[in-house]
Amino acid sequence: MTDSWQSLEREITTCRLCPRLVEHREKMARVKRASFKDQEYWGRPVPAFGDRGARIVIVGLAPAAHGANRTGRMFTGDRSGDWLYRALHEAGFANQAESVAAEDGLELTDVFITAANRCAPPANKPTTIERDLCRPFLDREFELLDAEGEGVRVFIALGSFGWDQAIRVLRERGCAIPKPKPKFGHLAEAQILAPASGHKGFPRNDLTLLGSYHPSQQNTFTGKLTRPMLAAVFSRAAELLD
Repeated sequence: MTDSWQSLEREITTCRLCPRLVEHREKMARVKRASFKDQEYWGRPVPAFGDRGARIVIVGLAPAAHGANRTGRMFTGDRSGDWLYRALHEAGFANQAESVAAEDGLELTDVFITAANRCAPPANKPTTIERDLCRPFLDREFELLDAEGEGVRVFIALGSFGWDQAIRVLRERGCAIPKPKPKFGHLAEAQILAPASGHKGFPRNDLTLLGSYHPSQQNTFTGKLTRPMLAAVFSRAAELLD
């Protein structure tokens, strides 16, 4: 299983399928933000991070140009990550509240963090084609995750983009998606039934898809997302595991 993870991460970090994204992520790594001018940027697609036996999967949008695109780890080195990892720590899913660099000692328990797209997109908006080209990576991560431990039980989508991408992957896997399609919202829930018996691979279990506003500055600075609201998401996820 370790070889499978390593193979997938190599494919992700060397991917150059989307010319617009390749150009943007590498430009950001060259130009840099003034406060990080002395740092070497990662400047490549960003692999997922977390517990490979996790029962909770967090699906974000994409790396931030001067966050994960700089540090090489999901939600690391920016304010969105500050909010996310503090909430995970307070909920008992992380051993520390900060995530500033890839080698800072952060460890997650029962949580795995990934994203719909792996390259920092201009204006944080991947195109439909870029979204679809990246989806196989997400699909394969889901399958590898479900093969370890007890299997995935809860998906947390940070924003509507992650919500929709998770539903696409689960539908293609043969899961029963409620009709009409579940609408995204903060603390929205959708019950996803596992494929009928005989289906190979992920998922083994019925799942709950749980929505959360993305901890972007646009949401946190305006008060659309508060710390108690984000804490409620992880409290609910813990309840669903029980």
